[in-house]
Amino acid sequence: MAPPPPELTFEQRDALRQAVGNPTRQISNVMRDAHRNPEATLGFFSVMPDHTVVEIWPGEGWYTEILAPMLHDEGRYIAAHFDPDSSVEFFQKSRAEFEKKMQQGRGKFDKVELAVLDYDPENPIAEAGIADRVLTFRNVHNWLAAGKEEAQIVFNKMYEVLKPGGYLGLVEHSARPDTSLEDMIKTGYVSEALVIELATAAGFELASRSPVNQNPQDTKDYPEGVWTLPPTFRLGYEDRAHYMAIGESDRMTLLFVKRAE
Repeated sequence: MAPPPPELTFEQRDALRQAVGNPTRQISNVMRDAHRNPEATLGFFSVMPDHTVVEIWPGEGWYTEILAPMLHDEGRYIAAHFDPDSSVEFFQKSRAEFEKKMQQGRGKFDKVELAVLDYDPENPIAEAGIADRVLTFRNVHNWLAAGKEEAQIVFNKMYEVLKPGGYLGLVEHSARPDTSLEDMIKTGYVSEALVIELATAAGFELASRSPVNQNPQDTKDYPEGVWTLPPTFRLGYEDRAHYMAIGESDRMTLLFVKRAE
């Protein structure tokens, strides 16, 4: 296994703590900290205030609310979102809502840079070798739903945008080891072995694992897959108390390195 990044200093950990606790975060997002563990997760990924960080498919900007203020003064935050010209209506709407949030951020998002992550191998995320960290949270199942080749293209792009010696931090719903690809796509849970396979094929080496986002109460056998659990509750109010008690999904938290040349 490759070496993990250096531990954060006291000052860097304090900057991370302040970013997680900043009062401009949406209350509904803060309430999910118990399940998403942002301080421990970003600490494990060794994200520092002077880094250039690329976040892949940031969605509504849950982690943007933490990363953008943290990187505002010394670093650089690039949100590799959906293509605004995509033919997929959900992609168009999500990107537009993210842009609106950035515009209404009253200064905290004024340095956020927008990029595109799509499945075109000829369309890089940004300049090659600029990022200290690439981060992505619960997105691998979406790439696999588009196709395993498409998922591999994404891993290749993440590798290219990283500096030599940079790290990819990844969180994903964790499937049982014997889960088929078909069931991964159906349920949203992905095996750690497949994630490592895709990352290794792109050139990454596994540096470390963390148990920080594991949930042993997640049995992974629900009618609507991972979307049965909070926050989606795809079954509506059917057995909601039961699923609330389970909490959010069991998740792998992996760190990969692009070896220095």
